[in-house]
Amino acid sequence: MSTISADDYFDSVHRIVSLLDEENVTILRTMKQHGPRNLLEIARKAKLPYTTVYNRVTKLESQGVLKTWVYPNYSKIGLSRAVVLATPHPGKEVFAREALKVPGFWLKIARCLGDTNGYYSQHAVPTPNRHDFELYLEQLVERGVIKKYRVYWLGDAGFPLTNFDYFKPKDHSWKFDWRGWLDKLTTTRAKTEATRQSTQTDSFDKRDLVILRELAKDARTTLADLSKLLGLTLPATKYRFDKLVARGLVQEYVIDLLPFAPQISKLIDARLDFKSEGSMRAVENALPDLPIVQSYSRITGLNSMTVRIYLPQVEVSNLFAFLSLLVSKGVLTNYSYLVIDPMTIESQTFSHKEYNDEKGWSYDSREYLKTVDNLIPKWTKTEIEPNYQTLPQLSIQL
Repeated sequence: MSTISADDYFDSVHRIVSLLDEENVTILRTMKQHGPRNLLEIARKAKLPYTTVYNRVTKLESQGVLKTWVYPNYSKIGLSRAVVLATPHPGKEVFAREALKVPGFWLKIARCLGDTNGYYSQHAVPTPNRHDFELYLEQLVERGVIKKYRVYWLGDAGFPLTNFDYFKPKDHSWKFDWRGWLDKLTTTRAKTEATRQSTQTDSFDKRDLVILRELAKDARTTLADLSKLLGLTLPATKYRFDKLVARGLVQEYVIDLLPFAPQISKLIDARLDFKSEGSMRAVENALPDLPIVQSYSRITGLNSMTVRIYLPQVEVSNLFAFLSLLVSKGVLTNYSYLVIDPMTIESQTFSHKEYNDEKGWSYDSREYLKTVDNLIPKWTKTEIEPNYQTLPQLSIQL
């Protein structure tokens, strides 16, 4: 097991805030507004020298503070996102984790504590097979892999850039204005909702999915690299990429940032319940103002949403008091939360290999359950060794 010295620990904590100076904040805001792919355009929009922008972005990425990626419009490629909260039987924790991965349509999985003591996982399942996926989870209970589970389906996600209005670059410090945020969430009214994007599946093929997959790994993947991967000319690749963007298959560019040092921070997934859709939309409009909010998604069929929160550990008690006050003031009807262990986060892109241009998405419940049945003897006879790590992975998005 590797260790880290006290000096290295505090150096790594200081490194995060020391990199967030005024120029870097300007660059990050420009990247969010105009996309992270063209650094020359970002330099022009930010009114900074290109070499400055290039060197600073490269340093942020190499230091593990910044990652950029594309969030695909899953509904337009025929997939529906689901969150599963699974409680494993004692001694079968690793088996439960692997069973959640078996269908292959998982996106993220991590250990969690709180409302559920087990696993938080996110999946992108072929839309016609939503019920099949729920039946698969039920069979995991029947087979004794997990004790219980909850699943809920998600709508569109939002990934606001960390609000640097609460950051003082000269002091390298953050302001946590809980009272101000409480006033904002209790007084903000719901805006007239813009016409929501169509949820109908768009036309696409396997090559389009490869482009989306690579951009979901790294939004700054070059067209030259994509053209080599696809076996197409550069103009043909650019044409495909431009069409993907024009048709809305690229829903959002995510500026994935660590605003606080992971060693002293907590990653929390909160579910917020509202009395009406209007009150939910009002809070949704105000959430991007809070620098602790990393992402949020509505839960389909309910006046509820899930919010990913990342904040220093010393502020966690204030967060829970904040949520409690939102209930007492009638903004929320209820809330629950999970603490995600970032050391255990595993991730992959959507399962593009399960797509065929002629047949569409492939989903085979029988084969998945057969795989689980074959795994049971292996996991009941194998001792599980701890997997020691010293630092969480870069991305804290789920």
